[in-house]
Amino acid sequence: MSSTARIALNRPIRQLFDYTVPVELQLQPGQRVHVPFGRQKITGIVVETGSKPPAGITLKPVSYALEDWPALPAETFRLLSWASDYYQHPLGECLFTALPPALRRGQPAEEKPEICWRATSASPELPANAHKQKALLTLLQEHPEGLATSAITKSGYTQQQLKSLAGKGLAESLIRKPEPASHTADSDVTTGPTLSPAQENAAEQLVEGENGFNPCLLFGITGSGKTEIYLDYLKKNLARDKQALVLVPEINLTPQTVARFQRYFGARIAVWHSALNDRERLETWLKIRNGEPIILIGTRSAALLPFTQLSAIIVDEEHDSSYKQGDGFRYSARDVAVYRAHLNHCPIILGSATPSLESLNNAKQGKYKLVRLEERAKNAAPPSLSLLDIRSRPLEGGLSRPAISAIQQALNKGEQALVFVNRRGFAPVMMCFDCGHTVECPRCDTRLTYHRRDRAMRCHHCDYQTAATEACPECQSEAFKPVGQGTERTEDILGEAFPDTPVVRVDRDSTQRKGSIQAILKQVNKGEPCILVGTQMLAKGHDFPNVTLVVVVNADGGLFSVDFRAPEQLIQTLLQVSGRAGRGAKPGEVLIQTCHSDHPLLKALCRGNYLEITDQLLAERESGLLPPFRAMAILRAEGNTMEQSLQFLDSVKPMTQRPGIETWGPLPALIARRADRHRAQLIINSGTRKSLNHLLRQICHHLDLAATRGKVRWMIDVDPLETG
Repeated sequence: MSSTARIALNRPIRQLFDYTVPVELQLQPGQRVHVPFGRQKITGIVVETGSKPPAGITLKPVSYALEDWPALPAETFRLLSWASDYYQHPLGECLFTALPPALRRGQPAEEKPEICWRATSASPELPANAHKQKALLTLLQEHPEGLATSAITKSGYTQQQLKSLAGKGLAESLIRKPEPASHTADSDVTTGPTLSPAQENAAEQLVEGENGFNPCLLFGITGSGKTEIYLDYLKKNLARDKQALVLVPEINLTPQTVARFQRYFGARIAVWHSALNDRERLETWLKIRNGEPIILIGTRSAALLPFTQLSAIIVDEEHDSSYKQGDGFRYSARDVAVYRAHLNHCPIILGSATPSLESLNNAKQGKYKLVRLEERAKNAAPPSLSLLDIRSRPLEGGLSRPAISAIQQALNKGEQALVFVNRRGFAPVMMCFDCGHTVECPRCDTRLTYHRRDRAMRCHHCDYQTAATEACPECQSEAFKPVGQGTERTEDILGEAFPDTPVVRVDRDSTQRKGSIQAILKQVNKGEPCILVGTQMLAKGHDFPNVTLVVVVNADGGLFSVDFRAPEQLIQTLLQVSGRAGRGAKPGEVLIQTCHSDHPLLKALCRGNYLEITDQLLAERESGLLPPFRAMAILRAEGNTMEQSLQFLDSVKPMTQRPGIETWGPLPALIARRADRHRAQLIINSGTRKSLNHLLRQICHHLDLAATRGKVRWMIDVDPLETG
């Protein structure tokens, strides 16, 4: 008699599907299977076996198993099941997030065999002028074991030349299965980094206590050498047959982090991020799943991969908002990594110069061990911070004359300057100074940003784009001018002010092409005088030894935001970008332009003690009953009209009226219309995580049965980073 299995599909539905299991199949949770679904044949993942089939329904059978082993081992399966419940997201989509694209599509979980070429024993009879073919034949003869096609093409030869040699009987192809990589022993690469006394002290504190789950919050000021501590920790504590995970917030940080880790761990280093192609992702995934002793450096989704020998986790820049997925499966990679360390009984290090209030509160409660590193490496002094009041001052491209003068002084000394502008494009607004018309996005409640390089007007929320015009589209006046500043405009102004100095722009637009960020970093690291202009991408973890001056164009954006997290995020951004100055032997200076130089938050920033500032912010959060002192989730709705979205949330609100739960709204979102969908939200607060999770589960069950799909789209965001 055949048994029954419950299967999860890669669909945005919470329902699992029952199938009969043919007697010849032995299935287990986490295993990939091929199943019929309607008129399709698709890939599913086994969630449960031996389940009781529903009465009165004839079940379809599982077609076949794609492997005889689980793609998601037990620990990974438990992790993703927990994440599905915690973040209230369909289990199927959560499970498939841990698979590379090739395996989601049902392809075999194995690397493609490699096609190699070698010379035959036939006597070469090539024309005298066939120089390229002769050189290729010589290359093949030098590699009698065979040379991969990829290596041959990288050497400057074409597949047509290979086929031509094969046609003459001078070369032959063979298929070679890839062999597991042989990882060089750590001791054969190099010894660990040399630590300063302050770093040694911090490193010793990280390993104090028992083995097993041991979360440590490493508070290390910018330039203190946290990466060296990570390297030292892994060198001394990671066994040669074990795996480690190092999370970084941005793809652009990966190349330089990888280079530093490879110096100490060689071929043991692997990477995981969205810029990898499908083949590269599958190869890395197989190494992880097969338990190869790699150290994986990856962005957010690396936290979900099926490790089988994981024994250490490091989360660099743990405060960074990039760790929170913004749509779909809205998980926090940092929080998932902490839970994963708990499941694996392994240590985890959360490192940052500006730790999140959540992590600091966990340290205050004794859940995390706080390790402080408050000296810069190589005896470098922290930069001096000063506020530059720009009220009543003339500005050129957002820069005041004292700021331009400071840049000139840095360049005269052969140093580099960094100008931080947290807006890409040329200008955030194009406005007619005759009729007052501004160009708005036809799909969103926001204005289009002017990108002068591409002569385009773009929406940074829905990616709508239209051509820029010289005259006002409303009244045809030529008094149609950019207002405000973006990175492009600041780049132009600085290029005019300093024509003999390279101005290097670093934002999402300038780093889209593969290898562009590496080329930029290479140019800057030469140390020659230049001016860096960029967005938050420049504030994260970069080490520019010759940058001695940082100018923040406008620091006031987060002072008066409706989002309660804005002050924390403002201070973190300003301190992170300030930390790019004076990391070498030369002292650093930071000028923060503001119209509110008397604001207590900015004054506290200049005193430089981040933990004092966070104590004040935590006290404010506690008095306001805000996270981390209460659990929060947002139910977001998107409809064809705002009335539809608000009515939908109004229908749900009565379910939240219970002891210990406080609800705000429903209210329109800060950007109420986005991509032609009208957005509203209901903010739900609870005194306990357990009661909030229980309520959210009931809401999801109710809405799934209510069949609202197609009318109003809804989603739940647990532990939201944005409440606007």
